[in-house]
Amino acid sequence: MNLRLGLQLTSFSYPGTPPASLFERVVETARTAEQAGFDLFAVMDHLMQLPVQGAPDEPMMEPYTLLGGVAARTARIQLSTLVTGVTYHNPARLAKTVTALDIVSGGRALLGIGAAWYDEEHRRYGYSFPSVRERFAWLDEALQICRSMFEGKSTSFSGEHFSVADALNEPQPVHVPPILIGGAGEQRTIPLAAKHADVLNLNCGFPDVPRKLEVLREKCAELGRDYDAINKNVLAVVFLGRTNEEAVAKRDAVLVRQRSGPAATGAGLPAALGSRMIVGDADTVGEKISGLIDLGLDGVIVNLAGDSHNPERLAHAGEVLRAALP
Repeated sequence: MNLRLGLQLTSFSYPGTPPASLFERVVETARTAEQAGFDLFAVMDHLMQLPVQGAPDEPMMEPYTLLGGVAARTARIQLSTLVTGVTYHNPARLAKTVTALDIVSGGRALLGIGAAWYDEEHRRYGYSFPSVRERFAWLDEALQICRSMFEGKSTSFSGEHFSVADALNEPQPVHVPPILIGGAGEQRTIPLAAKHADVLNLNCGFPDVPRKLEVLREKCAELGRDYDAINKNVLAVVFLGRTNEEAVAKRDAVLVRQRSGPAATGAGLPAALGSRMIVGDADTVGEKISGLIDLGLDGVIVNLAGDSHNPERLAHAGEVLRAALP
């Protein structure tokens, strides 16, 4: 799969926008990203805003309904969550949901999925939050069910956590939706990606990327899987300014907001974002993106930390980022 440049939209708090107009603003963002050359438009699968992003009572829209609407208003860009938590979805129903998105979009859906991590969200909304080991066991079983249903098989599966009997998936997707697994754990996430993923989105500090890729290569070799068949990218928080000083000011404004907001207490929440940030003017950002690709990645998925809501800034970011990719 050729995923070189993706955009993750993490906030629906468009300044001055009433709730009834939020969808139109999201469509504007997705269409601008499409026109700017992004390959993927992704939204979070959460029920409330994350501590590191904003206050819990800020807007958070249900992702698959939203992506279906975006699909009807775009033409080329691929659509996914980054990422769906396996704890929130029955896997057979999830396969049907992603298949419907693929049909509505004309073959542009991805299944972005992970083991889930935000314990407070599970508590508030009544979802069980088992141990890390159990959540990854859920994920392994869910991926087997979804892949089988995407490929048109009458799916029967009896696992420790999920069971289906002759589950059908009609109509079938336009194309088999690629599976994107998000995370960076060497004991569970990367081995699962070697087994199941078409795309691995690494959520780790940039200095750790070479080690993560080496683990993926080792796991692929153990399974007899072609390492090069998996698209490998990293999630980057980008602050792009006309000058380095302007970019630093953008970063500092976001960090001040985060420090003054709710405490980041969710399990698995990254403690240090600095190792995943790119801050600077067009030349600086371009050089750092090129440097990431040189580590052995196929592309990047970026969170533009506020600039996504501004069409002019988003279009400029797309131009800068595309120019940095081979």
